[in-house]
Amino acid sequence: MDVTTAIVNFQTPDLLVAAYESFRSFYPNQKVIILDNGSKDNSAEVIAELVANSPDLTKGILLTSNIFHGPAMDLILREQIDSKYSFFLDSDTVTRKAGFLEDMTGFMENDDDLYGIGQVIKINKRGFKDPNGEPVLVTPYMLIRTEAYLDFKPFIHHGQPTIHNFSEARKSGYHIQNYNIDDYIFHHWRGTANRFGYGLGIKGKIDYLLNKLGI
Repeated sequence: MDVTTAIVNFQTPDLLVAAYESFRSFYPNQKVIILDNGSKDNSAEVIAELVANSPDLTKGILLTSNIFHGPAMDLILREQIDSKYSFFLDSDTVTRKAGFLEDMTGFMENDDDLYGIGQVIKINKRGFKDPNGEPVLVTPYMLIRTEAYLDFKPFIHHGQPTIHNFSEARKSGYHIQNYNIDDYIFHHWRGTANRFGYGLGIKGKIDYLLNKLGI
């Protein structure tokens, strides 16, 4: 499989170890990139140890400051991945069984217009869930076409960082596909955000309020 797996970490080394080691136990030959988003704890040392245990297949990238999740994924896609497909795995996940990467890449290989596959939700223009909104993949476990990504707006610092990228891809003729990935991977949901928040600041609060008002 021509896939690189990427994990973004921010000050949750305990969760990172569980995410990495559980994934690696089922996919020992997968290339994995771990990007640390400027953590001020012992994450760098933990990542160094994970890399040392599998130096040919694991790469660690240490940023000096937190650029936030969406821009970190964008950096990885633009500067670090040269495989056909990119699989993003959140640091607060635990892989429970194998088979999903084979299935997901198989769907992509059989459909040139399939941009990404994973858990699909629909969101409105502010990124909040809306049954009448646009479809996007949730970021904790999604597979996308690396080269195609570069044709569209980057992932951003947002509650739904893929919002503009996926919209442009759809308008260009691509589509995304739902896959029961949570049958294979457990996600804590907000494992990192519960500790540190999303860092969206005043803009996030304004978006939340305007969404409540239906604006």
